Amino acid sequence: MPNFPNIQKRSIGELVKENYVFAGVLHYFGISFYRYEQQSLEEVCKAFKINPRQLINELEVWAWRKEPSKEELYLHPIEVLVEYLKNKHHFFLRHELPFLSNMIEGISTNDQYASLLGDMRLMFPLFVDDFIHHIHEEENTLFNRIKTLQEIEGDRYRLEEALKVLGHSPIADLAEEHEVHDDEMEGIRRLTNGYLLDQAAPTAIKVLYHELQNFEKELIIHATIENELLFPKAVELEKEVKRKIISKIRLN
Repeated sequence: MPNFPNIQKRSIGELVKENYVFAGVLHYFGISFYRYEQQSLEEVCKAFKINPRQLINELEVWAWRKEPSKEELYLHPIEVLVEYLKNKHHFFLRHELPFLSNMIEGISTNDQYASLLGDMRLMFPLFVDDFIHHIHEEENTLFNRIKTLQEIEGDRYRLEEALKVLGHSPIADLAEEHEVHDDEMEGIRRLTNGYLLDQAAPTAIKVLYHELQNFEKELIIHATIENELLFPKAVELEKEVKRKIISKIRLN
């Protein structure tokens, strides 16, 4: 990275064009990059009363951030996997969706992308509402059921209560009902012609398309972790709990 004084003098537009991650970091500090593309980092940080070195340090943290692989997650117990997925939900809701919504609502252009942005302003909030509903439903049903099964396994439920819980829809049914929330993103892909961009497109539009693609990839990875790791572990946990309950019934 160039020396710090030089970075401070460069414009926000230059810095974001060089590294799109910078746009997300600025949003984290409450700055919509597309409103200050012509101003220097020093000027913007002064206006927002932010230490520019702190902002650059955060950029480096984001640039080197690494997600665990499926293999690494598989080795952890189910409660660790659930906590990881909850943290991802929190990141989606607290950062990624607000960042995307902020760009879609705030970017202003008079070129060929103006109409597309208008359509996206109608489409994206519907996706957000559906996505939030999906997250809450998943945490209130699947995650809570896993927690309850662990409590039954740990003898924290009376036998009669445990039998009632096990009488509810099995995890396998929840797995079949599980939706990969890609339908609205598919609509956005069509709207953006597969995120196809002209080289002369404004930097703000390039960042938006890049972030939409990244978010879609994250959703696919997230769904894969749920389908290939969480649900199989949850099904095995449920089977083990049922075996334990049956053994208890036979002993009584």
